[in-house]
Amino acid sequence: MGNEEIERRPRFLCLHGFRTSGDILKKQVDKWPQSVLQKLDLVFVDAPFPSQGKSDVEGVFDPPYYEWFQFNKEFTEYTNFDQCLAYVEDCMVKYGPIDGLLGFSQGAILSAALPGLQAKGVALTKVPKINFLIIVGGAKLQEPSLAKKAYSSPILCPSVHFLGEMDFLKPYGTELLDSFVDPLVIHHPKGHTVPRLDDKGLPIMLSFIEQIQKAVTGEEKQKICSEKAPQTE
Repeated sequence: MGNEEIERRPRFLCLHGFRTSGDILKKQVDKWPQSVLQKLDLVFVDAPFPSQGKSDVEGVFDPPYYEWFQFNKEFTEYTNFDQCLAYVEDCMVKYGPIDGLLGFSQGAILSAALPGLQAKGVALTKVPKINFLIIVGGAKLQEPSLAKKAYSSPILCPSVHFLGEMDFLKPYGTELLDSFVDPLVIHHPKGHTVPRLDDKGLPIMLSFIEQIQKAVTGEEKQKICSEKAPQTE
């Protein structure tokens, strides 16, 4: 029993792309090999708001579709962002303990911003610190006041970032790397998608998982030791 607790897999809350769903992201991620998927505890949720327009995945994936927040044409003004943050926090409480976030597209933009917003005390104040990130097709928030809070300090948590050669967000995903300390990068030849892990990407991903598994195992051992320690008055 004790060993099972110590060896628990890192748990990620998975945030899907704009006007898709948790179910769709699960299907996208399921393309990864079992050598990766068996080492992670992935929790897929739907965003809080039903799609307010046409989805780019219509005809490819079945509805319903959801979105995390809304934005203007310039991507500089957001609607319902505070409600989105509260919803993510509720999910982290409900499905916790959550060790990290996995995000694609709008979910990746949100995931990459949350550690900085959490550190500034403007988001996720009721839950433990986000420790790890898997960012697929990400970018920075463009709303000025949020961006200042999210990226003003270097983001220290271990992260792996997927950059697609044909992805229209690649320049913005590359810019996002500058906000992270020692990010791992997986390059792939595809566009704005969750890619399969090829011979170059798979070792990087497995190395990342090994790194975070050690951190989670160490944390669990520390927790169990503190629980067993004799109580002093």
